[in-house]
Amino acid sequence: MSLKKRLEDTSVDNGNKKFSDKEKDPYLEMKMKIQAQVINDLDIDFNEISDHNEALKQELKVIISKNIEKEALNLTPVQKKKILDELLDEIIGYGPITTLIQDVTVTEIMVNGPNQVFVEVSGKLVKTEIHFKDNDHVMHVIKKIVSTIGRRIDESSPMVDARLSNGSRVNAIIPPLAIDGPSLTIRKFAEDPFGIEDLVGFGTLNSKMAEFLRACVEGRMNVVVSGGTGSGKTTTLNVLSSFIPNDERIVTIEDAAELQLPQPHVVRLETRPPNVEGKGEVSIRDLVKNSLRMRPDRIVVGEVRSGEALDMLQAMNTGHDGSLTTGHANSPRDMLSRLETMVLMSGMNLPVKAIRDQISSAVNLIVQQSRLVNGSRKITHITEVLGMEGEVIILQDIFKFDQKGVDARGQVIGDFVFTGIMPSCLKELREHGIHINPSIFNNL
Repeated sequence: MSLKKRLEDTSVDNGNKKFSDKEKDPYLEMKMKIQAQVINDLDIDFNEISDHNEALKQELKVIISKNIEKEALNLTPVQKKKILDELLDEIIGYGPITTLIQDVTVTEIMVNGPNQVFVEVSGKLVKTEIHFKDNDHVMHVIKKIVSTIGRRIDESSPMVDARLSNGSRVNAIIPPLAIDGPSLTIRKFAEDPFGIEDLVGFGTLNSKMAEFLRACVEGRMNVVVSGGTGSGKTTTLNVLSSFIPNDERIVTIEDAAELQLPQPHVVRLETRPPNVEGKGEVSIRDLVKNSLRMRPDRIVVGEVRSGEALDMLQAMNTGHDGSLTTGHANSPRDMLSRLETMVLMSGMNLPVKAIRDQISSAVNLIVQQSRLVNGSRKITHITEVLGMEGEVIILQDIFKFDQKGVDARGQVIGDFVFTGIMPSCLKELREHGIHINPSIFNNL
């Protein structure tokens, strides 16, 4: 049963759904004893065990079951099965949170020390009954995750970004920076990536906006997806990237590789943190510079947040049309200000007018995405960048979400509307052989 289904029967406390409190695990000592026996019998490194190793999984099932039969004579078959599943999760998976990682209704997992595990379901935060034995137990799971991709976490390097084998994004931070114990955050991505039809079905945008965005990507417009944390920027970027034609060479650049593109010619690049001596770091900016020597038709940067913005803008302005990226901002206008700030972070002493000229000539479209009060994600603006007027960059909204309020159930009421202003990029799209059905530019 999915977590979402189980939540339907939970009680309400202080306005938030949560599981009932769990008694102390009466089988904890038995499970620890059996696990120690399995480790001793097999003599394996449990940090290197993969959940996909079916042969080892079956062998473990047999060994664990024999130990359970020997140690738990008075338990029912259901109780024995529960202990078996929990031990397999601990040995092969990621301990108590393995079931949450496998649950498709859970979109984010937040471990705040050993005794608090929250999840996001349907855009809402929910406290679960799951807990770890202690801080060391949380640390064991964190190290198991980061070790699989060659990252490390310890007191000298107490923060890390990593990913799971299914592409889910992982962030961990430990003491002394995390005061109340190790903290682990996992943002999950669907193993079968969402398509544009899924986003339309979720209400993130409507079919007319989807058709316009498809035309802009195919017509090699430079697009920036902006929004706050958890607003769905990466999911939207992945969908937009899927519109790139199959005959083009795509280079993706990310801190932790998350994009899942269906095209046959994709080169995926990922940053590298510094080693123990503080050397060997490879940043997003280094990879953007290197990508220009790789003969890309398209450059897709997972997120710009620093000086790499300057290199990205220069790439967009020097023949790498159709590039895509994301950035943190609360509105299209704020995204322009953020880009200015990030260019200044590159260390280049450029006048603001020159930076704005670069931005206005490089960026064609800003797609603004937000997570609303009911937890839903929506594209609130599709905004065209028209160029400069004096020292100000001119923006023009093409589509936007017109929010009218919130109903009695807490659901947002509103409609996606065409603003009535025809995009100036239509002429350029026609030159690329892209023709848009005029009917999308109406509100009927």
